[in-house]
Amino acid sequence: MSTESRLPLVARGVEEIVTRDELVALLDREAQPKAYVGYEPSGYVHIGSGVPIAGKIKDLVAAGFDFTFLLADWHAMINNKLGGDLDVIRISARYFEDAFRALGVPDRVRFVSASDLVSTPAYWADVIRMSKRASVARIKRALTIMGRKEEDADLDASMLIYPAMQVTDIHRLDLDLALGGMDQRHAHMLYRDLAPKLGWKRVIALHTPLLIGLKGGGRMDAIDAKMSKSKPEGAILIHDPPEEIAKKIDKAFCPPNETEGNFVTEVARIILLPHGPLRVERSAKYGGDVAFADFAPLAGSYRSGALHPKDLKAAVSGGLTSLLSPVRAYFDRKTENLEALRRVLGS
Repeated sequence: MSTESRLPLVARGVEEIVTRDELVALLDREAQPKAYVGYEPSGYVHIGSGVPIAGKIKDLVAAGFDFTFLLADWHAMINNKLGGDLDVIRISARYFEDAFRALGVPDRVRFVSASDLVSTPAYWADVIRMSKRASVARIKRALTIMGRKEEDADLDASMLIYPAMQVTDIHRLDLDLALGGMDQRHAHMLYRDLAPKLGWKRVIALHTPLLIGLKGGGRMDAIDAKMSKSKPEGAILIHDPPEEIAKKIDKAFCPPNETEGNFVTEVARIILLPHGPLRVERSAKYGGDVAFADFAPLAGSYRSGALHPKDLKAAVSGGLTSLLSPVRAYFDRKTENLEALRRVLGS
């Protein structure tokens, strides 16, 4: 494949590429560059974390990338997820692999655990080497990758190790591109800042948009407002049944004539429209059926009042139910890891 045909696959639907010129040079230079994404396996996968990243993994594989999915079990332990119990975290990790396979991640994508990486002395040597090149203040600024504030490390020093581990993961996997949501930007920029000082290769960062929670975002910081697997009541899970999706969408924040901080319009923009037109069905007296292929006309229609919140919610609920149908079918066939996680979570 030519760079001209690969570049649109890599770039579509992303919030940021750091940098585009480096990405073009990489595609010109390498037929099979290496990429990864890392996730803490710490609960159920929701549409905001699952759908955009799974779609982008498929795009990268189609563009010729050799892709690794890192199940960051040690990172989840440091972050006190699932009580910091590695055995429970590993139950979640097995479910995570199922979840992303259900979302269509190709078989050629490798799933590896952080436990595999940290088992060698060379890994910890790189953690120390990287840490000696960074100030404590610089490390603390990267704690948002954990969903933490800088002061949280004052009570638990292990949290200072987390950003150093994430930077080391990127190096030890010998990557060309790091994929993540915008909430992972600090870690990727930390790597890019330190790589030249350490003699490590420069890695491109590819960031997807963050989906806000069901209650909306308003003027909240995008990272603070994002949908979170640690708050399942504010999230739509990828294996929610249709009636649960409809119930959650019906209660979701969707103010008339307003798209900023609007959960339902954001689901249309980030989750549904990248997969095809969104069809709104309504009676002729309210304008008849309409289909939106892009977000701009949908947003314009909604802001003008031509598209009513009730009609948009019905369309988005139906669109999600259809999009996630293969996921539900996967978990109907392969239930054991989801059921094991439900037992340890008690839900």
